[in-house]
Amino acid sequence: MTGLLAQWLPQQRWFGGKGRPVTSVEVEAEAGLPGPSGLTHLLLRVTDEAGATERYQVLLGRLADEVPQRLQHAVIGEADGDVLYDAAHDVEATASLLELIAGGTEHAGLLCSSTTDLDTSLPSRVMGAEQSNTSVVYGEDYILKLFRRVQPGLNPDLEISRALAAVGSPHVAAPLGWVETDVDGERTTLALLQAFARNATEGWAMATASVRDLFAEADLHADEVGGDFAAESERLGIATAEVHTLLASALPSRTAGPDESAATARQLHERLDAALEVVSELAPYADALRQSYDAVGRITTPVPVQRVHGDYHLGQVLRTQDGWLLLDFEGEPARPLSERTALMSPLRDVAGMLRSYDYAARHLLAERGGDGQLAYRATEWAKRNRTAFCDGYAAAAGTDPRDDAVLLRAFELDKAVYEVVYEARNRPSWLPIPLDSIERLAASATPEGDDR
Repeated sequence: MTGLLAQWLPQQRWFGGKGRPVTSVEVEAEAGLPGPSGLTHLLLRVTDEAGATERYQVLLGRLADEVPQRLQHAVIGEADGDVLYDAAHDVEATASLLELIAGGTEHAGLLCSSTTDLDTSLPSRVMGAEQSNTSVVYGEDYILKLFRRVQPGLNPDLEISRALAAVGSPHVAAPLGWVETDVDGERTTLALLQAFARNATEGWAMATASVRDLFAEADLHADEVGGDFAAESERLGIATAEVHTLLASALPSRTAGPDESAATARQLHERLDAALEVVSELAPYADALRQSYDAVGRITTPVPVQRVHGDYHLGQVLRTQDGWLLLDFEGEPARPLSERTALMSPLRDVAGMLRSYDYAARHLLAERGGDGQLAYRATEWAKRNRTAFCDGYAAAAGTDPRDDAVLLRAFELDKAVYEVVYEARNRPSWLPIPLDSIERLAASATPEGDDR
């Protein structure tokens, strides 16, 4: 079985060890679950060729008979005469998991909790766009997120969502339940159940539709096209600032001094060094990147730090009829939990969203090939929406993120370096998007979006 898992895991979108061959898979914990025969929860320790280890969770199903068509895509392989499959895609298995959460009890080492009465009769489906986790929707009422990569401790998505819900934030879906287990002596989050935002539209879908409208009317300016997104970007900036304000009061916050700014600069350099080892295309920009990071190390004024989203982009927000909803507060899953829960400048979230506007504007160019007129329009759209977002943020926060140009530019560059590594491993055809942005940002005296 572990041999099959070693072959199957690297093929999954949520597997974090892309580009690092798996040498072994060990079952650390195994718990039989009610539901389909043979349903088992596995906690796996995965080791790569460099000796690095990561933990992942898998709901494993077994079938002795023919695999139904609805589960063909979830097949892992055959072992001991049975077909093994990823039971996160099995409606009977996910129904069983919801019942465990609703019961609020412990089962075979899985600690299940709920905050309200749950309807366990709802049918389930797996959301199609899997990223670093697997999301299961129950009817139109709940969404369950399985954190595929498991790190010991409280997942920040549960921690922050719970804190924001407790202070009445309208921009977060309140937790309805969760699943935990003990890993290395720490209570560790495995899954989070929240209210499902029905009839909501993802920010990325709205933004890219606006870009397509602009490209279809390439003789018009961004503010002249019917699908102009700037007003929504401004509202999103307001919502982001409101969430940051609530987080600063609901969870620890303080100001960081010069020593911590110097430490931040060292971390930026370290991440760049690691990226340069795997993506040679970054080398021409290394000196300019280091100059920007060195400027962070010279900051002597106090810098406000607090808990933040940590992986903020247009795919992490939903537009509901009531406004913007922020999702997925777990931070960048590839980074250690200690980094994702650290206090940091809220400008990191601002920088992440500014990068996302650039992606929304330019990913169609990567797909269509070079076009000077469309490239100009893409730049215009990105600038307009970055400016609108920052304007909204400044109005709600009382401070303008663009006034901290050194930090904001460095954080944008750091995010772009992260994107370069991701694209090199997963979507090489999109690699020019972050590389072009690094070239522009490194040469600019102000962060992108500062068009005041």
